[in-house]
Amino acid sequence: MEDTRNLVDEYKGMTNEQVFDELSKKRNDLEIAIENVSHDFNIGTIVRNANSFNAKKVHIIGKKKYNRRGAMCTDKYLEINYWPTLEEFLVDQRERGQEIVAIENNTERAKPLHDKQMSRASTLVFGSEGDGLSQEMLEKADDVRFIESFGSTRSVNVGVASGIAMYEWARQNILR
Repeated sequence: MEDTRNLVDEYKGMTNEQVFDELSKKRNDLEIAIENVSHDFNIGTIVRNANSFNAKKVHIIGKKKYNRRGAMCTDKYLEINYWPTLEEFLVDQRERGQEIVAIENNTERAKPLHDKQMSRASTLVFGSEGDGLSQEMLEKADDVRFIESFGSTRSVNVGVASGIAMYEWARQNILR
């Protein structure tokens, strides 16, 4: 039987648990967090991107429910942690020394992503499409960055933004 899952050849024929275990042996220090989750296809896209960059963990803050269809089953290969409150998430991040970098374009605190020196132990935080990040998250994040735009729209879709930000982290921490 042919394995039709969207996997690179190295993982074809393995069970989901075996794929998870193999990826765990070479996880990156990058972590991803999603706040203000709504039943949004973009959240699944962020999870899929986290798998593509082999992120160590994905944190979902607030509601657990999201549209997994966009993740294309990649959530099976990631450690996903649910945090009922922002405070619980922040305690975990501080205890483990993660730098929290919020990606948000709708705040005066935000600076351009291109000049950010990303720490290896970074957690990139994305908000739900529409609602964005909470004011509390924006205040408590170590840094807030926006992705520069050169056309008529002021921002890219949050799923696209997550891929751009994760690539920038990888460029600085893996591809050097």
